[in-house]
Amino acid sequence: MSFLLICFVVFIILGMPIAFVIGIAGMAYFGATPILPFEIVVQQIVSQSQSFAFLAVPFFIFAGNLMNVSGITERLLGLARLVTRRMYGGTAQISVVMSTLMGGVSGSATADAAMETRILGPEMMRLGYSKGYICAVNCITALITATIPPSLGLIIFGFIGEVSIGRLFAAGIIPGILMMLFLMTTTTITSRIRRYDPPKTDAPKLTVKELLDNLKESIWALLFPVILIIGIRFGVFTPSESGAFAVAYALIIGKFVYKELTWAKFKEALVMSFKDNGAIMLIIAMSGPFSYAITWVRLPIAMSNMIFGITDNPQLLTLIMLGFLFISGMFVDSNVNFLLLTPIFLPMVTSVGMDPVHFGVLMATIVTLGVMTPPIGSALYTVCGIIGCPPEEYTKASLPFLVAVLLELAILVFLPQVVLWIPNMIFGP
Repeated sequence: MSFLLICFVVFIILGMPIAFVIGIAGMAYFGATPILPFEIVVQQIVSQSQSFAFLAVPFFIFAGNLMNVSGITERLLGLARLVTRRMYGGTAQISVVMSTLMGGVSGSATADAAMETRILGPEMMRLGYSKGYICAVNCITALITATIPPSLGLIIFGFIGEVSIGRLFAAGIIPGILMMLFLMTTTTITSRIRRYDPPKTDAPKLTVKELLDNLKESIWALLFPVILIIGIRFGVFTPSESGAFAVAYALIIGKFVYKELTWAKFKEALVMSFKDNGAIMLIIAMSGPFSYAITWVRLPIAMSNMIFGITDNPQLLTLIMLGFLFISGMFVDSNVNFLLLTPIFLPMVTSVGMDPVHFGVLMATIVTLGVMTPPIGSALYTVCGIIGCPPEEYTKASLPFLVAVLLELAILVFLPQVVLWIPNMIFGP
């Protein structure tokens, strides 16, 4: 076990791409363990790519890219601007609302953070926001997409842990909205303290007619996650088939409703999806040998005995695991954490009576938060690179938002019905 972990840590320190870190570390362990046939490495890589369930991942990525180029994103931005125009820090508030609305479109926190920084960053700089604050608000608020369906993290967790995707999608709605409220409150307080973007008192108040007129344009994007959950609940399509439905939905809305999806934009979305899927599927395939090696050295049992030696209280157990996942997420890609740690932690929480759907939402949030924290958070460096912000300036500005996220997570840990109310209402307890 020590050889496997040493290889893993050394390759990360050397800055090797994460797919090769886990792939080569797994292969090195097999090469150093004569009793394990090396042929298992190839078998595990191939078996990871043969999962019918994982078809949903590339489909949802393609659907998200299609929606981004077909006019849906612009209409959601218009709705966000409308509802935040009289708030303190109004332009920063747009980012929070946009992330909530975009959760049903992108499903990826890093993609959402990058898109919003490109769209809102120049305007926020013109209004006097600091670069660190711009990156912090656009990056941390993208965490909302980790739970609003169709979250890619929830899909991977569901397939690895054999947990209902429909229940996970439904369970993510209230936590996503609750996080929006926490982050909007934090944005208001910090903007007031820093004197950023005071409310425009001369701006007209939002009227019902104005809101309804805007909803006519954006309703097709807002209905998407609702249709997904209803379709899965009533057996119209399976979770895997829901990805194909998402692509068809994006094509129809972009081409025949908004009439902005051209052949050139379709090819652009296709190329972006090939790149995104190539990176994710390479990680998934390379995780096969590593996951097998972890099981072979009985790491899940060792970690289980260690944590249960501390406490068997469900809430304290959950907090310990979330702390471990947060630290792990600071160094390891979120998809890798889902692939490697779900089989370790899920049996532990279910053994103490915790609902796996409840834990899935918590894990999706805390693991995704890792891509927004130093030292190697992918979303962090993406948004900082877009507007040339030093990572240390981002880190300082992000602290109030991190506190807000951790407070929201504490509520979800100790009040599980906040997470489980909607899935129990739709699918039954």
